[in-house]
Amino acid sequence: MNKAAESILNEIWTQLLMIYKKEKERIDSLKGLSPLHSGIMDYVRVSFIKSTSYSTTDQIALDIYIPLSFSDDSYKVDADPNMEELSDDILINEFYPALRARMDQIFTSDEYSEHFFGYQLQLVLECKRETSSLLHQEYLRNEVKLDKLKQQLSRFIETKVWKDLPVLPSDKDEFFFSRHLMNPDLMEQDPAVIEPLIHRLNEKLITNHKHREKWLYTYVSAFKEWAEEQFLDQYFERTGNFGIERTLLPDDKRPALQPREMDFFLYTALHIGQIEPVTRKLYLELAVQLDSEQASAYLTKGSGHFEAGHAGSLMSGKANDIMQSIEIRINSEEEAAYREALEYICDLLRQGFPKAYQLKLKSTEKHWLPVKTLAKSNLHQFFANSLQYEALFPLLAEYAELAMKEFAWYGDVESGIKSVMPGTYAVFGLGLVSDTYFPLVRRYMELVDSEHQSAQDGYAEAFVESHGLNAGGMHTFVSILLGGNDLAKPVKGIAINTAELADALILALEDKADHQRDFINYRIFGSEKKLIAVLKQAESPLKERLEVLMKKSGTQITR
Repeated sequence: MNKAAESILNEIWTQLLMIYKKEKERIDSLKGLSPLHSGIMDYVRVSFIKSTSYSTTDQIALDIYIPLSFSDDSYKVDADPNMEELSDDILINEFYPALRARMDQIFTSDEYSEHFFGYQLQLVLECKRETSSLLHQEYLRNEVKLDKLKQQLSRFIETKVWKDLPVLPSDKDEFFFSRHLMNPDLMEQDPAVIEPLIHRLNEKLITNHKHREKWLYTYVSAFKEWAEEQFLDQYFERTGNFGIERTLLPDDKRPALQPREMDFFLYTALHIGQIEPVTRKLYLELAVQLDSEQASAYLTKGSGHFEAGHAGSLMSGKANDIMQSIEIRINSEEEAAYREALEYICDLLRQGFPKAYQLKLKSTEKHWLPVKTLAKSNLHQFFANSLQYEALFPLLAEYAELAMKEFAWYGDVESGIKSVMPGTYAVFGLGLVSDTYFPLVRRYMELVDSEHQSAQDGYAEAFVESHGLNAGGMHTFVSILLGGNDLAKPVKGIAINTAELADALILALEDKADHQRDFINYRIFGSEKKLIAVLKQAESPLKERLEVLMKKSGTQITR
């Protein structure tokens, strides 16, 4: 072996062993590591960096984690003057084999735990010169550890996934489980194999929304990592700022694409679309560039399970379940056109069309509900237009019952404070025009996810402006207040100023928990100081009824 190469290798090896000693102490001290957590140390890169100026020296950089583009955590040392002797031939045929042999020896030894070294390690050699560069890499594998990880994964699936409730995986386990699902060394990359496991966990978590949402984001992020790094990087070059854009590689630089691999990519794209519809659309468009007819069909027609187009005399419509979109064109602004459109949408929902759809509307009429917190979207416009026709109210109520779904949101606005549960616009509108639909409003408020939606906070004010505050509507008014977000403010322009209203409020709060009573009182009266002021000014019998209200509350009105 070349003496300069051997000397430099010894220096690097001494440095690496010192680093590993510290890392081993750290990793061995970690508690509660998931049995699915394999190999924290799965990367080593040695870089020879030729200086580009007289004021700096050549360097050798050692990385034990995949470098990030925006930071530099390399261990660096000034290079031996003999580095000049290291030609590409010496680096590839003498230095690298010797480095690989040493790495393989400690990688397969029992000295380091399975949490330190997993079953695979990426070993990279890089040399950057003024006029050229060299990059060589290989993957070391430990088949014994791979077999053990497969056994642990199989045991996890049997005892944590398939086993009935109350058994559930931990968040930590789910992170690594989702990554293992997308690892061809551990799991066959086939929707028929993976989807039942995804479906089973979704099913077990259906009543635990927070855990289910976290699991959704966990496995979707794993799907996205696979799509970006394992699939798209083979066929497209990353371009533009931060490598977000992609350009198709020339034919001679792309590997042959297997149909099963494309099928799996499309499968991941559809799952990713649950929380990133824009990414789903992008992935399908990239698949079209790879001549995928299925991707083209998804973009233009959907899955094929629903009629793609509807042509009526007064309106026309298109539906795409994959893109979760409906298009409505109103050809004649009249009741019959909106009835036909509503019946078309209701039929789609009855067949299982995604409730969290977005709507593209072509209409010359623009009406909006008097609720300041609602976004002025095409969906909002369509339902506000439909509400101009009293004869459509029963059909709108039927639509609302079909559409309402807890922990789901329309796709008419970007995810955020304006997002609303399916059925929102129809329910809000009906609740403002007639007390016939008060029970519908109450069902909506029981379903709405007040932790992630706040558009309903402005509905109480619109409700009072439409109906006034009266005893007959108090039960519904209280449900509207309870449906508000925790950060909802007191409702403006209302007052409990009669004994009849106070009695109605006391009755409406009768079956409510203390924290709910506290929240209602806050939204009606504001601070405790303001309620005391109302009490002082009130006369009998209102004063006595307000005192009963406070006593039954059992909590302080504080915000």
